[in-house]
Amino acid sequence: MQRRITALIGIAALTAAALSACGAPPADGDGDGEAVDFLPCAVSDLTGFDDKDFNELTYNGVKEASDELGVEPKAVESASEDQYASNIGSLIEEDCDLIVTVGFALANATRDAAQDNTDVNFALIDSVVTDDNFATIELDNVKPVLFDTAQAAVLAGYLAAGASKTGVVGTYGGMPFPSVTIFMDGYADGVAYYNEVHGTDVQVIGWDKAAQNGTFVGSFDDQVAAKTVTQALLDQHADVIMPVAGTLFNASVEAIKDRGGEEAIIGVNSDVYNVAPENSRYYLTSVMKNLTTAAKEVTLAAADGEFDNAPYIGTLANGGVGIAPTHDWESKLDPALLDEVEQLQADIISGDFAVDSPSSPKA
Repeated sequence: MQRRITALIGIAALTAAALSACGAPPADGDGDGEAVDFLPCAVSDLTGFDDKDFNELTYNGVKEASDELGVEPKAVESASEDQYASNIGSLIEEDCDLIVTVGFALANATRDAAQDNTDVNFALIDSVVTDDNFATIELDNVKPVLFDTAQAAVLAGYLAAGASKTGVVGTYGGMPFPSVTIFMDGYADGVAYYNEVHGTDVQVIGWDKAAQNGTFVGSFDDQVAAKTVTQALLDQHADVIMPVAGTLFNASVEAIKDRGGEEAIIGVNSDVYNVAPENSRYYLTSVMKNLTTAAKEVTLAAADGEFDNAPYIGTLANGGVGIAPTHDWESKLDPALLDEVEQLQADIISGDFAVDSPSSPKA
């Protein structure tokens, strides 16, 4: 499964990257050795560009695109939420052509800057622009970069159900944002489909898809609260847990360690096996957003004069989302289960299996 999933994700991601690169201008622009007249820029959220996660993966895409263009990107890290607007403003003053803003926390600051600076283009990662009543609005110079992570989370839910020994799997979120609950929806659907295929009754605790409510920490940085939430899920016999809460998966690992258990964690956004390898034995897989591919593709398109405000939507088909290899867990899993997950991925890509979440992005 590790080799097969890696191959499938790799082929889709390379295809997307190749397509975007085909439309990119050459590094020497007009052929006389001069760099392209295009300045890509980025603003992080408060975790910065060295978070080994969301911000870093996004900025890697901007840097890869910049390398192809032969330009040097500019970036500003945010240390607090009240810096978002001023950091974006500082990059506007630097005459940036495209400003990539990372995460829903920067959505309002991006909206306001875009409305005041219609000659500057923005790519908003993992969020849409809304008005003060939270209704989605479209701005000509803002491109939402979104991910249908429900597709990949279905695979993780199916895998979790098959790996569970107790018949109970769990999940929790940082806060009830659509970019969080979309993971939880897919996870629940994956478990439900496993039950349908195998005639089992694996339960999901921590999320009720029909009611659209569940268990949330209330933040993305409260490790103590996340550990308490995890302990409660373990008390209910959950032996596979998916925290949709950034780095709070570390608290879940600590809760498992405290009990000396063999329970597993499913990471989100990036492959947590690479983020915190010291705890590799606890990672079943991760539901990933290919932020690097997305940011690179959007940046290259903008440099080629092909910026538009149509949302980029990462899917299994274009390599924008996927699940990580099962790494250390592969030897513990039934090969037949891994084959079923691979087939389910193919069925989602072909359209034979429909994934539905109220939080899935729409083109």
